[in-house]
Amino acid sequence: MADNPTQPTQPTSRTRSWWGWGWADAHPGDAECTALGALLPGTLARPLPVPRVRDLGIGSPAVEPPPSLAHLVTADPGDRAAHAMGKAYRDVMRALRGRPGRIPDLVARPTDGQGVADLLDWAGERQVAVVPYGGGSSVTGGVEYRGDAHRAVLSLDLTAMGRVLEVDAEGRAARIQAGTLGPSLEDQLRPHGLTLRHFPQSFEFSTLGGWLATRAGGHYATGHTHIDDFVQSLRVVTPAGTSSSWRLPASGAGPSPDRLFLGSEGALGVITEAWVRLRERPRHKASAAVAFTGFHDALRAVRALAQSDLSPANCRLLDAGEAALSGASRDGSAVLVLGFESADEPVDARLARAVGLARSYGGRYGGTSGPDGAKDGARGGGARGADAAGDAAVGAWRSAFLRMPYLRDGLARMGAVAETFETAATWDRIPGLIDAVRTEVGEAALKATGHPATVNCRLTHVYPDGAAPYFTVLAAGRAGDEVALWDDLKAVAGEVLHRHRATITHHHAVGRDHRPGYDRQRPEPFALALKAAKGALDPRGILNPGVLVG
Repeated sequence: MADNPTQPTQPTSRTRSWWGWGWADAHPGDAECTALGALLPGTLARPLPVPRVRDLGIGSPAVEPPPSLAHLVTADPGDRAAHAMGKAYRDVMRALRGRPGRIPDLVARPTDGQGVADLLDWAGERQVAVVPYGGGSSVTGGVEYRGDAHRAVLSLDLTAMGRVLEVDAEGRAARIQAGTLGPSLEDQLRPHGLTLRHFPQSFEFSTLGGWLATRAGGHYATGHTHIDDFVQSLRVVTPAGTSSSWRLPASGAGPSPDRLFLGSEGALGVITEAWVRLRERPRHKASAAVAFTGFHDALRAVRALAQSDLSPANCRLLDAGEAALSGASRDGSAVLVLGFESADEPVDARLARAVGLARSYGGRYGGTSGPDGAKDGARGGGARGADAAGDAAVGAWRSAFLRMPYLRDGLARMGAVAETFETAATWDRIPGLIDAVRTEVGEAALKATGHPATVNCRLTHVYPDGAAPYFTVLAAGRAGDEVALWDDLKAVAGEVLHRHRATITHHHAVGRDHRPGYDRQRPEPFALALKAAKGALDPRGILNPGVLVG
């Protein structure tokens, strides 16, 4: 095994937006915001100004760290503002309206597990709430403090712990610090020809520890869809001590200690490092787009693909609205984006079989794309023009997928509601669930604003027994009351999900925003066990108060 094989690489020439998604220089300008607003009735005449930290009136912190920890801690107002909340629509809107909520008193950046332990010890003694923070991309209120039960708030930023510590090339695994951002993680694995192959939409701005703490879903639609599937062992610092599980390929020794902390969102402990399973980097790739006139025909095709042995890396179904929004279709068709990849063998035959299966359910084939952009219409029987159209559809979707969070912030500046939520349910419930969400959320938005809303759906992950629908809501806002409007619409959606026994979240975590739905979904005996675990591991109640329990 190689110790400390590479040094992390972190971007240094660009600035993260403190109030919105991603890079500050990638946000839409005023003219683009105005053009976006023109697409929705009832938006503002001009965009809200980009918020400034100096307008927040951030005061002095309520506590000071001891001299022994001062080198890890900052009270810089800009740093504190950037750590006050995540990147959900309600977070962006609160920042735009100058109401970001409780600003943390301090931001700490420990460089190792001992630093984390020392900070937790101090915080416990002083009744300081500690909110673990990775890349800050939470969209469910998972990295902010709400309430006033604690003397002060410390944002515990783990991104100074960003190294791949060991690589076991023979066992295809690595020990990685929790604060490692997605691009840096892959850069450090690349010299070994290995990859974690976990690419959430937030990949550029999220960390391994954040993925683990939220049970994040990756980009890939089948197979290993969640970060859970990659974990060999975890090291977690809690106020009661450090938990370090054995690195094993599998074990039947009682309840898994790792499962206690996966998805715990910093409420039980701070994940500091993990051994994770890797795989060889793919060398063979191919993709295709298949169009459907009827969305329910497309659903049946996707279910057949999920229940086959083909295991596509991407099997993403866009309804007509989502396809139009991303530029994948302009004729009212639903579009199925298929992708295959392999490290050791060509994937053309599997792609051709998948396309054939989709066509048997009424799909219209639009061509394939190889790793170098080469297209082969003969594989699926498409004409050369159809190849170009299919390749364009796949490319348009990929571009829109990465750009969409920035456009959401542009629409927010126009006072519009522009947000997403996701769920998962068994196949027998999927058609009715999707229809109910579209209808009831749309009706609620019309009643609240007087303007029709757009409620689109795509399937992001598919399983033999069910799927994960992901909804996009675009609606006029209520000037000055946009956050309350979104909360109301989210509550309507939550009721639909509960009625159809669909999970409150498939991969966005619970945070604080999903807490009511989570409380209704989990069995009461489990809630009692979770509360007991919280009391044992965090007896002073300082870790991410209000998340999951308490």
